[in-house]
Amino acid sequence: MNDQKLQLMRTGNMPEVLARLGIPTMVGMMVSALYSVVDAYFVGGLGTSQMGAIAVVFPVVQVIVGLGMTFGSGAASYIARMLGKGDAQAANHTAATALYTSLAVGAVAILLSLAHLDRILTALGATSTILPYARAYASIYIAGSILNVFNITMNNIITAEGRSTLTMVSMCIGGGLNVVLDPLFIYPLGFGIRGAAIATVISQVATACLYFWYIGCKKGYLRFAPSLFSFDKTIFMEIFKVGVPILVFQLLTSISLGLSNTAATTYGDSAVAAVGVVTRILTLGTYVIFGYMKGYQPVVGYNYGAGRNDRVRQATKLSLLWSTVFCIVAAGLMLIIPKQIINLFTTGDADLSTIGAHMLWANGLVFPLFGFQMVTMALFLAMGKGKEGGILSISRQGLFFVPAILLLPHFFGVNGIIWAQPVADAATDILAIILVLRLHKELSATSKDNLKKAMSTNSDTTV
Repeated sequence: MNDQKLQLMRTGNMPEVLARLGIPTMVGMMVSALYSVVDAYFVGGLGTSQMGAIAVVFPVVQVIVGLGMTFGSGAASYIARMLGKGDAQAANHTAATALYTSLAVGAVAILLSLAHLDRILTALGATSTILPYARAYASIYIAGSILNVFNITMNNIITAEGRSTLTMVSMCIGGGLNVVLDPLFIYPLGFGIRGAAIATVISQVATACLYFWYIGCKKGYLRFAPSLFSFDKTIFMEIFKVGVPILVFQLLTSISLGLSNTAATTYGDSAVAAVGVVTRILTLGTYVIFGYMKGYQPVVGYNYGAGRNDRVRQATKLSLLWSTVFCIVAAGLMLIIPKQIINLFTTGDADLSTIGAHMLWANGLVFPLFGFQMVTMALFLAMGKGKEGGILSISRQGLFFVPAILLLPHFFGVNGIIWAQPVADAATDILAIILVLRLHKELSATSKDNLKKAMSTNSDTTV
């Protein structure tokens, strides 16, 4: 299995390679984002404060997702290498250790969140009118999030052994069920905003059941028995080496969402709800790119390590083209019909509609270059250039966004909130262009040196 995957990355037709590795993870991430979009769509019919409530809870969700991605992605990288070496024992120890550690850390994070729920929600921008709804939604959603941690960790680990189709199917089952159950629990069964949380938890149960079946029936190469858990220092170092940057990214995302909500509270529940709606719509687009990058990055890393710079260039050009085309189409919708999109999530709140449409339109101006940002970051990380990749990964939601959301509202009021993310994106685009130009210069110099050495060797051989 793993040899086939390596052979595919080494010699396969590049468009086919990228499609086979990128599309399943892309669909999985998109379905994950759909959970929150679907909740927002159906909760929008309940009122503006209810919509504001799920906006306030969203940063907490991002942290919980980050815990699963930290241990799942961190373990997946090491497991893939161990399987490549034929060391099934180390791969099994890593899989079990990552899974049980993620559950333990997730349980602690959930208990702490529930114990301090009101303080957290208030800090994330809950007003007095939003707080009761946010508490009702979050207490169920967060309590059930241990399943989310389990599903995301398993999703990444199973992808490492080449089962990306299974992960896609499992995410689609959960996402599809959520679409059906959300309106049922919110309206006919009369649970209101709590119904959205109940539907999400039940959907997560369905996805988890598929993974339990996979583990229990030993369908894959990896084993997850508790006895395989290990306190091995090497395993934890390998998991954290890849996982911590992902966690930092998720924490920055959560902090930026919290700062946006807090800044919006000055302008009422409609502004908080508008920030929440636009964030979810943007997440749907960005998660498609994130998912594709999970397929692109190992292809580049493998071929760069093998000295196949021609295949690195080919993969990068194709990924830039595909991701840019997608981002242009998405940006076109944001620019042409922003109001129609926002109005899907509200029942006649004019302020929510106006602020949300303006914010979506502003983000549409810079979204065409989002694919370029992500491909550049993934390229640097895959080539082992952690400093450049790390700077880019914290730029959009941290280095540029945090100062923007703290300063711009003071000078421009609600327009400062609207333009904070586009300003941060534009600054990140400029930084990415500078770093790419430096990389291009470096690679050109290396290629010339290699050519000179080759010509010199040929000359010596001829003599």
